[in-house]
Amino acid sequence: MKKFNIRKVLDGLTAASSSSSSSAAQPGTPSQNDVVQETLQSEHFQLCKTVRHGFPYQPSSMAFDPVQKILAIGTQTGALRLFGRAGVECYCQHESGAAVIQLQFLINEGALVSALADDSIHLWNLRQKIPAILHSLKFNKERITYCHLPFQSKWLYIGTERGNIHIVNVESFTLSGYVIMWNKAIELSTKTHPGPVVHISDNPMDEGKLLIGFECGVVVLWDLKSKKADYRYNYDEAIHSVAWHHEGKQFVCSHSDGTLTTWNVRAPAKAAQIITPHGKQPKDGKKPEPCKPILKVEYKTTRAGDPFMVLSGGLSYDTVGRRACLTVMHGKSTAVLEMDYPIVDFLTLCETPYPNDFQEPYAVVVLLEKDLVVIDLGQIGYPIFENPYPLTIHESPVTCVEYFADCPAELIPALYSVGSRQKRQGYSKKEWPVSGGNWGQGTQSYPEIIITGHADGSIKFWDASALMLQVLYKLKTAKVFERARGKEEKPSTDIVDEDPFAIQTLSWCPESRMLCVAGVSAHVIIYRFSKQEVTTEVVQLLEVRMQCEFSDVDSPDPGGDQTPTLPTPGASSSPQEAEPPTQPSTGSNSSDGPRDNIPCLQVRSSPLKQSPGYQVELVVQLVWVSGEPPQPITSLAINSSYGLVVFGNSSGLAVVDYLQKTLLLNMGTSELYSPSDPYQGQPRSPRKARQPSGALCDSNDGSNASEDRCKSPTSGSTSPCNSDDDRKQNFIEKVKFKSRRFSKTVANDFAKMSRKISSSGEQKPDQDAKDNSFTRSRSSSVTSIDRESREAISSFHFCESFPRKTDGQVGPCLLVGTTQGSVMTVALSLPPAGDQRLQQSLGIASCGTMVRLKGGVLTMALLDFTGALLPPPYESWYDPNASDEEKEKVRRRRPASPPASQEGQDTQFAVVCSEKQAKVLALPSQTRLYKHNITETSFVLRADVVQMAGTNCIACFCANGHIMTLSLPSLRPLLDLNYLPLTDMRIARTFCFSNLGQALYLTSPTEIQRITYSQETCDNLQEMLSELFTPVETPEAPNRGFFKGLFGGGAQSLDREDLFGETAAGKASRTLAQHIPGPGSMEGMKGAASGVVGDLARARIALDERGQKLGELEERTAAMMASAESFSKHAHDMMVKYKDKKWYQL
Repeated sequence: MKKFNIRKVLDGLTAASSSSSSSAAQPGTPSQNDVVQETLQSEHFQLCKTVRHGFPYQPSSMAFDPVQKILAIGTQTGALRLFGRAGVECYCQHESGAAVIQLQFLINEGALVSALADDSIHLWNLRQKIPAILHSLKFNKERITYCHLPFQSKWLYIGTERGNIHIVNVESFTLSGYVIMWNKAIELSTKTHPGPVVHISDNPMDEGKLLIGFECGVVVLWDLKSKKADYRYNYDEAIHSVAWHHEGKQFVCSHSDGTLTTWNVRAPAKAAQIITPHGKQPKDGKKPEPCKPILKVEYKTTRAGDPFMVLSGGLSYDTVGRRACLTVMHGKSTAVLEMDYPIVDFLTLCETPYPNDFQEPYAVVVLLEKDLVVIDLGQIGYPIFENPYPLTIHESPVTCVEYFADCPAELIPALYSVGSRQKRQGYSKKEWPVSGGNWGQGTQSYPEIIITGHADGSIKFWDASALMLQVLYKLKTAKVFERARGKEEKPSTDIVDEDPFAIQTLSWCPESRMLCVAGVSAHVIIYRFSKQEVTTEVVQLLEVRMQCEFSDVDSPDPGGDQTPTLPTPGASSSPQEAEPPTQPSTGSNSSDGPRDNIPCLQVRSSPLKQSPGYQVELVVQLVWVSGEPPQPITSLAINSSYGLVVFGNSSGLAVVDYLQKTLLLNMGTSELYSPSDPYQGQPRSPRKARQPSGALCDSNDGSNASEDRCKSPTSGSTSPCNSDDDRKQNFIEKVKFKSRRFSKTVANDFAKMSRKISSSGEQKPDQDAKDNSFTRSRSSSVTSIDRESREAISSFHFCESFPRKTDGQVGPCLLVGTTQGSVMTVALSLPPAGDQRLQQSLGIASCGTMVRLKGGVLTMALLDFTGALLPPPYESWYDPNASDEEKEKVRRRRPASPPASQEGQDTQFAVVCSEKQAKVLALPSQTRLYKHNITETSFVLRADVVQMAGTNCIACFCANGHIMTLSLPSLRPLLDLNYLPLTDMRIARTFCFSNLGQALYLTSPTEIQRITYSQETCDNLQEMLSELFTPVETPEAPNRGFFKGLFGGGAQSLDREDLFGETAAGKASRTLAQHIPGPGSMEGMKGAASGVVGDLARARIALDERGQKLGELEERTAAMMASAESFSKHAHDMMVKYKDKKWYQL
């Protein structure tokens, strides 16, 4: 294999100045074509959303198509989520963002009507994979309160706040001139307005009778033909809902005092029955005590037994603190089903779509604020169905997310096999009733796994292959620790007020299945994967005392306990032996003096039964130091080939050998710099007090007055140095407000991010004119943080590389990135594998700084001289509880090291990306080849080196919402799109890239949004998406029977066209509502078409219209021919009739 020689090429080229705004080569560096033939071009990239998973955030309404078996849920933010069978999901969004107040399916038509809080109604076409709006109608003068669309009707009734009812043709989305005015519906003697329309429905047996419910308690049966009220039903309490008996002779109303009134249609004077389902019946016969409002009631009949009455609300007022309930009344039995969250809406699913037939209810879909529950009405005890959708993402708030595309194929079956044993029992044995739609036929077949960390310490593994999402396995990390039984027993060593087990960050090696997690209580847990159950008698624990204190700015001598660079096993295993510093602590004191050498959590002392799956290998805890709590862990990495875990925070870094269960290195960040290092900064005193939990109050902690003017906006004081951008300020205020719900560490993270945004405009144009001109005045993105915190460790990368410039042989290395932009190399000396690895100590040596960048280092990677990615070495998975023979069969030595570098030759590229820029270096010479300034005014939140189209690139996500990709190694910009106008803190915390053009983020507390930046995936998206509409025959209408047909007892049909059409009813007022053609309609296509595609679309529309006109012409011609034939026949008959008659016989 031929090697390239960068230095030889450098000698023959002239120097050129590097550019600060785009990628530029080091003076004398060859172009990328001379080094690596790059194949990635801009044409390979395109950004688009793919699918959204999770529970609809803030749901507000629901509808079900009983023939297509599709469920629709609307939200308060104008989103629309549609669900079919497992794996069939769809997400749409109303542009206005107004709340969806009601949804109505055009049953078995592949269409849906949505009514919004901004008084607009929209018609969605569901016959395409990405639903689109065909028509919209915006009401100008009246507010929409209720909608009703009868089965197999094209006329939609719309009730308003003024009490009027308007009628809309859903085919053309035009208003009819037929209007039911409130003053004609109620009695003339009534002196008060009846209130908004809260219910509309037609009599199941007579479509010409419309039942109208007004909020005040008045119900009117309106005759559509005669345009007058047949009956009026009055009750003292406000109405919330109305439900018909299928025979159309009775209906039930639910009221605000917790009562249900049953009315006979022909007896309006008095209710036939009044019951209070949850009211206490007084013995003296008086009216029962009022209860909470019954918000909805449904009345469903069965052929074989008693009818079902299902209702929500109505509990007595003395049940304070009781959870929301759904009540199912069937015959003489009443079942009260408690829900975990408040009920938003519910629907009873029935066998027939016809309202005039026995309903035969079989399930109830209950939409809760944070869950979707389906109850089986056909089994005793009303069990719930097992939900096949991934709606439990938010079971505990998500605190971190990682995404792994194209991972080993055997991982998903392995995780599924151990996760299937965790499923709870007691579900209904029937199939999930929402079973419509079909899966997509995509070609994307590689395995994808999403890992979510949660506030309760749990970790969930999800199968994300083929645009679906299914939970595979759940790990509870809190089982390792003792739990406080009550508030009074809460340990005083906690550094967070709530969620002490919350996951801060995690590192996962898919090949070896090793997992390492860091929590907010400064704890790290290392897990191995095993298919066998074990009982661990004693959980292995290692306590680490990380400390980096200085008395003042002028004393460079580090204080505290620091393990030597090449420690002995004895020194490394007991880091707590150093004497505490003599400086008095300002931290919180216990009665016995400053808290010292105490971990934040207590590891359980009793035996731990560990099920198949992830099992604890080692727990590492940082301890309090002289009254100061341990600093939060900011970065973490595990390497299965080396048997090492490394983690860092603002105090420094620690390296742990999880095979020998020892601490190898505990070093302050400043000690990583070599004495001659030009980047080494002066040590500073740490903060003396931690921020109060939950709040983002920025204490300056000893900063002088001159620094106050540049203080972060989150500190509560104004600053002339802050950006004037209103959006940034609003974002920061949101950070301040919302983060109070998070644990302390998470809040601190958000505070740092807001400080970076506020200070991003402070950078001076002449700063860092030359790459090597760094002093302690660092880039603007971290200026505010520096004044109050030490240089923290921000990233790690294990690799086989050259620790020093002079090395000619690659060896195990650790790259360390800091928040100040330094990348330092640590050389690792590993003993041979086998028994020696478990007995001999490892050597570690710091080799100084490799490179310096603006902003904190986010990611690092190595490429070989062909541009191929050099992944960290790993060890294949083996079951730790298997026999030694089986282990040896699977285990193998670390991958062979790449060939040694000959003298004067560079054989690797080092890729480093920070919050501001990216650089590529040649190794071992550490010559900078390329540099690219990613952003000047913002900062990068997430950066990853990913595989794409057979090669590699850097993918970046900025705080200003831009998504960018850069080629490797030349750092050419390939994609730069403004995806989000302003990033909120949730997206900033959870955004992550993966291989093959995949990315995701948490778009709401309950939903994951997946996107792609691959042109190929965008092109194939239509095939990959699931289909909502499938051709299904509508069930036959119920048979009227002989006697009902003879005596007219069956359902009475109504020709609504004769009543509501323009011929009979005239035109509606133009000022009442405005028709807006949607992008999915013909008019919308005409309006949206532009350019070549627009011309093609217009040509196609013109052809359709021409074909339609030709068809109409053909029909008219055929009609004229038929008329001529008829006339000829009549003329012939007349001629025959009078042929032989005389004139006087005519």
